[in-house]
Amino acid sequence: MTIEISVCDEVDEAVVAAFAELIPQLSGSSSPPTAAALKEIVAHDASTILLATEEGVILGSMTLVLFPIPTGTRAWIEDVVVDESARGRGVGEALNRRAMKIALEGGAQTIDLTSRPAREAANRLYQRLGFAARETNIYRYEV
Repeated sequence: MTIEISVCDEVDEAVVAAFAELIPQLSGSSSPPTAAALKEIVAHDASTILLATEEGVILGSMTLVLFPIPTGTRAWIEDVVVDESARGRGVGEALNRRAMKIALEGGAQTIDLTSRPAREAANRLYQRLGFAARETNIYRYEV
């Protein structure tokens, strides 16, 4: 079977249901997005949701954010998640490669992402794809 990566340009019941399954596998502290929230992301100029499907079933997703700043166009990969049943089959790699292609075609000079150290397989994947750990501090202000 072939994994297909597509840009989510329409939010339907299948997309909402997939995110309801996927987001809890990514984060225990975030609620799955509503259809309205997903539609807002899809409509946003800076955001691209990518979906990984096999025979019409959504196995994973990620969001690519591409934005211009005074020092150049930048890209961030966020919320990468692959369903537990499909891990180890190249889904994450396919999602990342497609996001990297879109970012480079969009003029990005860098592509950033973060990954918790406990996500060992994901960290190995990112390194294999050419991402390098940076000497930086990441700060978060919580509202």
